[in-house]
Amino acid sequence: MKFSKATDYALHTMLFLMTEASDKPTGVQQLAEKQGVSPTYLSKILTKLVKAGLIESASGANGGYRIKAKKEEVSFLDVIHAIEGTTSLFQCYLHDEEECVIRKVMVEAEEAMEQQLRNQKIIELALK
Repeated sequence: MKFSKATDYALHTMLFLMTEASDKPTGVQQLAEKQGVSPTYLSKILTKLVKAGLIESASGANGGYRIKAKKEEVSFLDVIHAIEGTTSLFQCYLHDEEECVIRKVMVEAEEAMEQQLRNQKIIELALK
């Protein structure tokens, strides 16, 4: 299984915003430079994080992005769902979904992974 680059950038962006000492918004240019990615590409990722309620944007000369959600509650899974969506990683194409024994194993594995990602809070990395 593989997550997109967008998820990687989103997780790093969230970690960076959580470690910022001030509450002032951080501009997209600064966030993009920090990760070596284009501001246009990162803006699309930031839009998804805003829609998910994880960050907020402030417009104007001193505008940018800052954490909106409670820092201690934001999990890896929250960010992944914001970028990748919530659909299952596996689909059984040979059988009816309910009859597919392989799907049952895959769903159990996916649920275990999601539980781990749900329990891992981003702020815990910021405190290390």
